[in-house]
Amino acid sequence: MTDAWSDHNVAALRAACYATDGRALIELLRTRDAEPVVQQCGDALTAAVIRGVPAAVETAVRCSAALRVRSGEGDEVLADQLDAAISGAAPALRPLPVDLEELSGLLEGDPAWGGGWVDLNTGECRPTADSGELWYGDEPQDTERWLHAACAGSHDAYRDMEDFIAALDDRSLADALATATRGRGAFRRFKDVLAASPAEQRRYWLFSAERQHGRARAWLADHDYRPTPRGGSSRARSTPHFLGWS
Repeated sequence: MTDAWSDHNVAALRAACYATDGRALIELLRTRDAEPVVQQCGDALTAAVIRGVPAAVETAVRCSAALRVRSGEGDEVLADQLDAAISGAAPALRPLPVDLEELSGLLEGDPAWGGGWVDLNTGECRPTADSGELWYGDEPQDTERWLHAACAGSHDAYRDMEDFIAALDDRSLADALATATRGRGAFRRFKDVLAASPAEQRRYWLFSAERQHGRARAWLADHDYRPTPRGGSSRARSTPHFLGWS
């Protein structure tokens, strides 16, 4: 497990998850440290275990152990999910084909959008600003179908930047990033400074995406649901999307 996660590898990982290609996923995880990406591929890995993909169980055992050691938000939820798949136990949470990245966009995106709603039939994430296409008024009439996702703003994303900076070995870069995150426009300045260090930029992409996925997973578990692969209905992005950076 010495190979790093290059942009090409991350794109391949996302494609494997999008297509629920268990063999390709396991091959990528087999020779790399899974911890930086396990929240992002955990549901596809769960599916690979259930389908009996070769080496999936061994990979899931390793990922579950890494999640419990890391113990970030949503990590225990995913570890429990993987352990249940390994043992053949019935999942404790109800399945929902929701894209965690899209859900994170509702929970942590621009507060001006006001969060949104999750369709409990299809897993679709619909920003509140788009709700006029579905219903009149501030909320849907069929409340049993739609789960409200209130926007918590960018506080958690800002904390991710702070934690990433604190863990940097390059103190010169850390100081520059710390200065960039002071005041309005912190996300944009942080992005601009980090762009001068491609390796650290790539590491932050994974760090940030892991945390966003973990928080979305924990939120979903609090409502008694777990995400499942959408079978090609979600977008497959080649690089992570930064909430608050667009």
